[in-house]
Amino acid sequence: MTDQRSTDQKGRRGHIGLAAFLLAVVPQIAIAECRLDRVDLRGDWGQASFQVELADEPEERQRGLMFRREMAPRAGMLFAYGREQTVAFWMRNTYLALDLIFTDGQGVVQRIHYDAVPLDETLIHGGNNIQYVLEVNAGMAARLRLDVGSELRHPAIKDAAWSCE
Repeated sequence: MTDQRSTDQKGRRGHIGLAAFLLAVVPQIAIAECRLDRVDLRGDWGQASFQVELADEPEERQRGLMFRREMAPRAGMLFAYGREQTVAFWMRNTYLALDLIFTDGQGVVQRIHYDAVPLDETLIHGGNNIQYVLEVNAGMAARLRLDVGSELRHPAIKDAAWSCE
């Protein structure tokens, strides 16, 4: 009886050790592969990923996240423009409070607008030379400690500082 308990305990410890190993390694493996439905971010603060919808057509960018009432915590929308330009957003018909992360053509964060107010039509200026904008739930950028200079990676970013290849 004692031998069986000892074997069971060793087996449980092995499973716990395997689970700890997988938790440590799998996120690094998962972030290594670029996918159209995910954006990866990295900086001095660490790394994070978001499940995203890509808005790369004028109609998709115009609608954005309008009329949505909820969004998963690690979800968002990536707005992709054909070239760097001056961009501004507003929250018309947008019921979600959002953080807007503005990046240049290489996916380097140039500006973060925290906690955009739902339904507010005041323009949110992203700046000049912006090509990609990531919208995520309000508070997420601060929670992760994202900062200017962080890098965003996605297959749509052809000249990325942090490449998918």
